[in-house]
Amino acid sequence: MPDKEKNQKLNLAKVIILVILLIISLGYIGVVIFNLIQNPTDTFMIENGNLYLEEKVDGYILREEVIVQGSNYKNGIVKIKNEGEKVAKDDPIFRYKSANEDELVQKIEELDVKIQEALKNQTDVIPSSDITLLENQIQEKINLIYGMNNYSEIKVLKEEINQLILRKAQIVGELSPSGSYIKSLIEERSSYETELNSNAEYITAPMSGVVSYKIDGYEDFFSSKNIDYLNQELLESLDVRTGQLIESSSEKAKIVNNYQCYIAVIMDSEEAKNAKIGDRVSLEFLNLSAITATIEKIFEEETGTRVIVFKINYDVEKLLDARKISVNVIWWSASGLKVPNSAIITEENKNYIVRNKAGYKEKVLIKVLRQNENYTIIDNYTTEELKELGYTTTEINRMKKIQLYDEIYAYN
Repeated sequence: MPDKEKNQKLNLAKVIILVILLIISLGYIGVVIFNLIQNPTDTFMIENGNLYLEEKVDGYILREEVIVQGSNYKNGIVKIKNEGEKVAKDDPIFRYKSANEDELVQKIEELDVKIQEALKNQTDVIPSSDITLLENQIQEKINLIYGMNNYSEIKVLKEEINQLILRKAQIVGELSPSGSYIKSLIEERSSYETELNSNAEYITAPMSGVVSYKIDGYEDFFSSKNIDYLNQELLESLDVRTGQLIESSSEKAKIVNNYQCYIAVIMDSEEAKNAKIGDRVSLEFLNLSAITATIEKIFEEETGTRVIVFKINYDVEKLLDARKISVNVIWWSASGLKVPNSAIITEENKNYIVRNKAGYKEKVLIKVLRQNENYTIIDNYTTEELKELGYTTTEINRMKKIQLYDEIYAYN
């Protein structure tokens, strides 16, 4: 019996020792885990940086645009104003070709060649400062064409050169003793031009703005006057593809208000739900710099989604190619001292970072200005702000402040 009791006591002691060892082990593991959580796993240097919060969505473009069309639209257009060119009210935009236009244009072009040849062969011209001036202007425009790759600009210069040559021919015809031949060519050309213009139908601008020949059939629907009728179901029901370019028309054009237009988007993010009319954001389109925009209208959907209408006053003419485009809504942007979110410790509703100062760790109180998914813009509190937080003057004087290029710790 004594041996039995002795064995029981021995076993009990072993159990107690095992329990103690297990507790110590668990405590050690806890300390290790705690240290892994609390101790920094990496270091960073505080640098100046930019931070922004953006959201990519599809935007529908609404504009004030008026279509212009004449009765001879089947004849085809001859452009007077090019795509995106500004016009005033009543300015001619384009004309429709006359019935025999191709024949008349060919005759005029043939006469232009004859006039230029006659000018080259003219040797008995009385010297004139007007002729010298015109020749210099012609040469200047010819020099401008070299190296140019914009077809519209080249076409305009060629037309200007032809007009200058014609004016020179008129002067030569008046001044030279044997100018009757040139004079007769010019008179013949003038008669063809008169016939051409008299039979043409000219279309003028009903308002000031920019000219566009890109017609998609949604001009009335997406008029800026219809903003109040927008909703998610209506927008999503339209057969309009994002980024689809609008084709140019050969029958009509439109005048677009180039001072403002609107971008309607469908959004359900937290930022969108907190947005208010009058808020300013930045909109970024493909191949365009960010444009400042103002929230003009907000329409609430039963699902919690919002239709938000932004108003822009810049680069309106650069959006004429499309009706529905991809747009980045930049809700906010900030600049300053930039740190990773993992470097910020929050205790009792206050934010800190841990700084490496000559090998020692210092916990520094910081003010969070802006934060996105990965980074935060921070700053030091002012003395007045620290007093409002309840700190005494003595405590404030002892406080550490963060600086550019400080080395800080980040935590997992």
